[in-house]
Amino acid sequence: MFADRATIWIKSGKGGDGCVSFRREMFVAAGGPDGGDGGNGGDIIFEVDEGLNTLTDFRYIRKYAAENGEDGRSRNCHGKSGEDLVVKVPAGTIIREESTGKIVADMSGENRREIILKGGRGGKGNRHYATATMQVPKYAQPGQPAKELTVLLELKVIADVGLVGFPNVGKSTLLSRVTNAKPKIANYHFTTLNPNLGVVDLDGHQGFVIADIPGLIEGASKGVGLGHEFLRHIERTKVLIHLVDAASTEGRDPIADIYAIQAELNAYNPELCKRPQVIAANKIDAIFCEEGAPDPITRIREEFEPQGISVFPISAVSGKGLKELLYSVQELLSAADTAPIVFEKEFFPEFMQEPDLPYTVEKIEDGFFSVEGPRVERMLGYTNLDSEKGFEFFQKFLKVNGILDELEQLGITEGDTVRIYGFEFEYFK
Repeated sequence: MFADRATIWIKSGKGGDGCVSFRREMFVAAGGPDGGDGGNGGDIIFEVDEGLNTLTDFRYIRKYAAENGEDGRSRNCHGKSGEDLVVKVPAGTIIREESTGKIVADMSGENRREIILKGGRGGKGNRHYATATMQVPKYAQPGQPAKELTVLLELKVIADVGLVGFPNVGKSTLLSRVTNAKPKIANYHFTTLNPNLGVVDLDGHQGFVIADIPGLIEGASKGVGLGHEFLRHIERTKVLIHLVDAASTEGRDPIADIYAIQAELNAYNPELCKRPQVIAANKIDAIFCEEGAPDPITRIREEFEPQGISVFPISAVSGKGLKELLYSVQELLSAADTAPIVFEKEFFPEFMQEPDLPYTVEKIEDGFFSVEGPRVERMLGYTNLDSEKGFEFFQKFLKVNGILDELEQLGITEGDTVRIYGFEFEYFK
């Protein structure tokens, strides 16, 4: 089954914590700190695999997590970094942040491999915090947390030309006639439920890729029928071929059909209607005009050629008129921008805000208070309290986060002691 949408959860690896350790050996009275650094967490990497053409695999595996970094060890042993996780996707896959719909990455063009979530950096061991005045640091830096994200994968096929039209107008027949594609063909609606791709080879000219977009219906831009499931595959195309049943074998008016399709394209993405278009008036070998009735090909030309849209009468079955149609499409492609259509990045996971981490402020006894919590512990790991600037920075952190206010509410006074993870400070206002 063709799958062009999937929702998955991805998570990078957490950085390993730095180690608090001291050298302990016989005949070494004061060995000093020897805590090693934590390893880096693994990255989540998306990579294009040319052997894939659908997102079917993601319907069965929906969670992808990279490996965490190992904690540092004593004797200056560095923790092992976590393994990266490489997620293989077909070319043309767009990765969106689920809640906002913003584009995280477009895996097309030259973008064949991209780090989507960076693993957390490993924390530094206590050996990094030894100074002349602090020779036995009893703290180490915690590893950075993992990042996680729910993303929507959306496949937009990569083709130069999009073949659009109502059901049963002959798109699959045309594609099978002009390319090596073998789409399913039958005389009933929605024979094609997948976008089919084929390569057109022209003598003396560069070939191009054409996509048979399954039959559209009115309301497709609003999701009626299989609307959005098909319309997204037109977005990368540079030229559109409107295929209509010029013989009206099912009683439909070809002119009304073209306007209906244009309305759906405009409602879905107005940029689509600005791209070069041609009209292929199919089934000319089945046209029967009563005496005095207008010729349908003439009607279509009179309606659309003044708008700058060329009309080519063809028969997809017999091949009549196909050569003229294809060479005209090639000319339009030659005049179009050759750069692939790549969607711009809109969401940057590296700037995601981390969730607020809790902390606790307690009065242990008169004149003695305690402050703990992951947020405070992490800030201690990032701050050199032995330097004046580092100490001022930590004081500002306590004030901005409301910790000093909570201490005052608990009745702290000047000269009281505040313990924060092995450090003791005298409180002065």
